[in-house]
Amino acid sequence: MKQDLCALLRQNSYPGRGILLGRSADGENAVIAYFIMGRSENSRNRVFEETGDGIRTRAYDESRMTDPSLIIYNPVRQLDRVTIVTNGDQTDTIYDALDAGGTFEDALQTRTFEPDEPNYTPRISGLLLPYRKMDGGCGLRVQLSILKSLEGDPSCCCRYFYDYKHLPAGDGRFISTYRGDGNPLPSFAGEPFRVDVSAASAGDLAMDLWASLNSENRVSLFVRYIPLAEGEARTVIINKHAERR
Repeated sequence: MKQDLCALLRQNSYPGRGILLGRSADGENAVIAYFIMGRSENSRNRVFEETGDGIRTRAYDESRMTDPSLIIYNPVRQLDRVTIVTNGDQTDTIYDALDAGGTFEDALQTRTFEPDEPNYTPRISGLLLPYRKMDGGCGLRVQLSILKSLEGDPSCCCRYFYDYKHLPAGDGRFISTYRGDGNPLPSFAGEPFRVDVSAASAGDLAMDLWASLNSENRVSLFVRYIPLAEGEARTVIINKHAERR
């Protein structure tokens, strides 16, 4: 049963970082959303900006950046028609593996959760793979993964992989780093949520998601609609710091 992603986000003050991958309601677009949140000044001192093949995070105020590790990275990169989305520098690990003929799973076997004791933040990753079906139509395959500690035990890394082939119109999958706020922060648990993707455009989805994220903790949001047949992708980026200008 599909859930309302905006309702899920409104009920959770701190999901951390989140990935939505899906297919638009008209079936014509692959849909990506990625957001980051922050509780510390260092985490909140970030913005998204576009790169040649995706986006990167950067410090909004370089003078206030105290530790770039774990928070400065490329969340989104594209290799041919495959789009990679992650919450850390494993984006580059996956990109390099795919470029060399490897797989999503093999790439993530070389990585583990983040070393930010006591949270041991999970690494969440996704792939969006459009393809041409035998009947000439457009298909969409989504892969997701989460690497996390065993209930806070850093001696064991649990690796989970999810593969959704032939994703139907209006269908999406959502995963985040945390179940909610806490100390330590509780890692996401269970299979990615099946959610409804009904927004008609990247702009509509961006506005809906941004309004649903906790206003104190939200930092940046990226949304992209990619035509499965032909056409130009539509991208929306919202940065909290830009709202203050």
